[in-house]
Amino acid sequence: MKELTQREIMINLDSREEAFLLFGNRDQFLREIRIALGLQVTGRGDHILIRGNEEQLVQGERVFGLIRQTLRQHGSLQVEDVRAALETAIGGMEGRVAPIQTERADGLGPSKWVRARTEGQGRYVQAMRENDVVLCIGPAGTGKTWLAVGMAVNQLRQGLVKKIVLVRPAVEAGEKLGFLPGDIAAKVNPYLRPLFDALNDMMEVEQVKKYSENDIIEIAPLAYMRGRTLNQAVIILDEGQNTTIQQMKMFLTRMGNGSKIIVTGDLTQVDLPAGTPCGLADAVKRLQNIDNIGIVKLEKSDIVRHPLVQKIISAYEVLPGG
Repeated sequence: MKELTQREIMINLDSREEAFLLFGNRDQFLREIRIALGLQVTGRGDHILIRGNEEQLVQGERVFGLIRQTLRQHGSLQVEDVRAALETAIGGMEGRVAPIQTERADGLGPSKWVRARTEGQGRYVQAMRENDVVLCIGPAGTGKTWLAVGMAVNQLRQGLVKKIVLVRPAVEAGEKLGFLPGDIAAKVNPYLRPLFDALNDMMEVEQVKKYSENDIIEIAPLAYMRGRTLNQAVIILDEGQNTTIQQMKMFLTRMGNGSKIIVTGDLTQVDLPAGTPCGLADAVKRLQNIDNIGIVKLEKSDIVRHPLVQKIISAYEVLPGG
């Protein structure tokens, strides 16, 4: 890498093919970087010229380092990879919170990593590593479920736990699933779809199916957790804001030896009947001073979906009622 002036840096690439993949179709990735960092980025053959102030140059250099690393690992780039690199570079998370490895590291295939993309997500990942119980609250799109599933798969891969248990309150069905067709897995599947989507992104679909058939990955509506003790498991309760105080107490006390509990929820999207206290909000207040219980609050700035999601959430906050 050769520094040309104080406000200009040239990044030399390995080949024109690498440049083509880094720039994206019709320079889509370069445009993303220009807009996000406010610097000038020009692709010239097998090198990139970036211009800006000192901070912009540091961020730009970091972004291209990250996406080149991703390209080498996976052989291709998606716009989500570029946005993740931008969020990492701007937030300075790279190197501060180690990524979660969710796929093989035996040299027989590409590894998959789940990375904290924002400061808040970094705190969340650190909390999951350091505590046996973690309550994470935040708006849609902040990666609450995604990171929880990533941590669960990582723990399973390392042999730290023997199973993953995915739990969600079926509020829309009043926890009475009998009228839905199929066995219990089929009945609760619509409510657990976000968890399965995350699993299928981190593991091969056939592996997820095999683990489910062998009870290594278990799905369970909240109502079916009563009376159980779960040892050596990562137990994830998604949509925790839709539990009552009694349900939350019941769920948290299912924890056995060698287990980890992760509860996620959005306190702005409570679907409980009017006047019913929220179990997640209550748990955050009750448990905040207990050792080995981590409580993480994510904000709009931690949203990592499409950039419009932050604006949509802000619009509904300004004009409540939705």
